[in-house]
Amino acid sequence: MICALASSVCFGAASVLQAMGARAAEPGTGGGVDVALMWRVLRQWRYLAGLGMDGLGFVLQIVALRTLPIYVVGAALAASLAVTAVIASRVLKVRLSRVEWAAVAVVCAGLAMLALASGEEGHRDGSEALRWALLGVSFGVLLLGVGAGRLPERPRALVLGLGAGFGFGVVEVAVRLIDGVDFTDPVWYALLVGGGAAFLLLTSALQRGSVTTATAGAVLGETIGPAIVGVVWLGDSTRDGFGWLAIVGFAVAVAGSLTLARFGEAPAPVPAPESAAP
Repeated sequence: MICALASSVCFGAASVLQAMGARAAEPGTGGGVDVALMWRVLRQWRYLAGLGMDGLGFVLQIVALRTLPIYVVGAALAASLAVTAVIASRVLKVRLSRVEWAAVAVVCAGLAMLALASGEEGHRDGSEALRWALLGVSFGVLLLGVGAGRLPERPRALVLGLGAGFGFGVVEVAVRLIDGVDFTDPVWYALLVGGGAAFLLLTSALQRGSVTTATAGAVLGETIGPAIVGVVWLGDSTRDGFGWLAIVGFAVAVAGSLTLARFGEAPAPVPAPESAAP
């Protein structure tokens, strides 16, 4: 549980550091994709520190997924939005509404309930059919991204974000199924394809649509599906008599995270109002 929460803190802090680094970089002058922008951003120490935090968070996520039920880790990762919101309110001077501060408290309460109710990680290996299905889902995420690109702007961000969430969910389940280095195992390819597709779809969603909508879709996609797989196929469980508390805690943590979805990409500080013209 400590690793899951630490991973959430790493991902939340990384979002703010990367946002600060991106703003410090020299802006592009042309339209479309500015290839040189990535080089300029990578020269910012804050952005590099954010990437390092992402790497550390991923390692901690792997440790947590190997020792905790997937539903606990998924809810903790969604809670990184609460970390981003709190840090952004201090560092980037972003104003949080009362509802958003309440959502931060709700996320913490949900995680506390999950910590009390969670049982042991399931020890089922997963069937061969599940492994191939996971690979199929990873390629399905890519196809979903292709189709979503043709949708109108408003639903496109939601579908792309949801697809990205499915891809991240594939990664969560794949980490649980991997047992040693065996490149004949389809799970390894599901991990690579699913993770890569998730990154591409989420990046596209954030560039072309609402950050709030895209992040909300991603949170739903990466929490609910993997949690069901963990309970039904991998044997994840709760403590005896605490199943209801785990369900409530999971729902509360995800609902609070959805309320904070606009922090999926650390927002720009609110500009000071311009003085009235004489």
